Amino acid sequence: MVLELPRRRTLLALAAVAVALAGCSSKGGRAGANASAGDHGPPTMTVAMITHQAAGDTFWDIVRKGAEAAAAKDRVALRYANDPDGGAQATLVQNAIDSHVDAIAVTLAKPAALAPVMQKAREAGIPVVVLNAGVEQWKAAGAVSYFGSDDGAAGEGAGRRAAADGAHHLLCVSHEQGQVAQEARCDGLRRGFGAGRFDKVYVAGTDMPSVRSTIAAKLRQDPSIDLVVTLGAPFALTAIEAAKEAGSHARIATFDSNPQVPAAIRSGALAWAVDQQPYLQGYLAIDALWLLRTNGDVIGGGAPVLTGPYFIERSNVDRIEAFAKAGTR
Repeated sequence: MVLELPRRRTLLALAAVAVALAGCSSKGGRAGANASAGDHGPPTMTVAMITHQAAGDTFWDIVRKGAEAAAAKDRVALRYANDPDGGAQATLVQNAIDSHVDAIAVTLAKPAALAPVMQKAREAGIPVVVLNAGVEQWKAAGAVSYFGSDDGAAGEGAGRRAAADGAHHLLCVSHEQGQVAQEARCDGLRRGFGAGRFDKVYVAGTDMPSVRSTIAAKLRQDPSIDLVVTLGAPFALTAIEAAKEAGSHARIATFDSNPQVPAAIRSGALAWAVDQQPYLQGYLAIDALWLLRTNGDVIGGGAPVLTGPYFIERSNVDRIEAFAKAGTR
C-alpha cells in the first residue's frame, strides 16, 4: 500500500526508480572512509557520503549497499563516513572538502550544523546532494537534489492508518531528540491521528536497554496506550519486548524496516512498517552525482525525489521479505 503523495512528486519518484533500474564495497566507520569502484577501469570520480548514522543502526547498512551498487556500476570511488553528532558530521564534510573529492552526498539531520560547511563546498565548486533527512532544508542549504521520504507526509499517512485501524491512544517513540526527520514524523503522526490521544517520548537511541525500560515504564504508567509507533526498526523490536515486560496489550508499528521486520509482521508481533526504501536513497544519491558530472543531468529538476513512504503489511510481506534477505529492504 503506497501512501498518497502529490502527483508531481510521485512522478519524480517513479522516474528515479527507472533510472536506478536502468543502471543495470565500501567499509567505513565513524571517521574512516574507503574507496569502492567497479572492476572495469579507473574511477570516474570520487564521492564522499557522510551520514548521521549511529553505532549499531542497521538501517544505514541498506543505504550503503545501495550506494555501493551505484558506485560499482558507475566506477565511482566511494568514501563513507558517519557521525550522529551534527558538529562532528560537519567536520567530516570539511575533511571531504579538504581532500578535494569531486562530489558529496550528505544527510541533513542537523541542518543548522551542516549549513555553513555546505556553503564551503559550494564555494569550492563541489556539488552536494542530500539524502534521507532534510526534505524541507536541502534547497536552502544549496544542494542539487534530495533523495528520501517526506517525513511529515509519511507521518500523516501513518497517523491516518493508526486511526483507521481503531487505535485511540498513540505513543510516538523518538530515538534522537532534535533530529529534523524524526520531529517531522512525530508531528505528522499527530496531525494524521486527528482527535485521538497522542503522546511522545524520547529515548536514548544508542542504549537499547534504556530504550526498553523507558517504553515499558511509559506503558505501565498509562495502560490506555494501545499503539506504540517507533521511528526506526530496531526500536520497534525492542518495543515489542517492552510491551511484554509491562504486561501491555498495545500494538507496535514502526517507520523503516530491517531483515527482522517481515517475520515480526507475519507473526503479528508488529502491525506494520512505513518503508522509505533506504537502498534506493543510497543508490540514487551516488548515481545522480555521476550523471551530473558525466551528462550534466539533474535528477528531480529542482524538486525532491521521493523514495517513499510505502506500507509493509501482511498483504505484501512475503515479497518484501525476499528483498530483505538480499539486503536491499
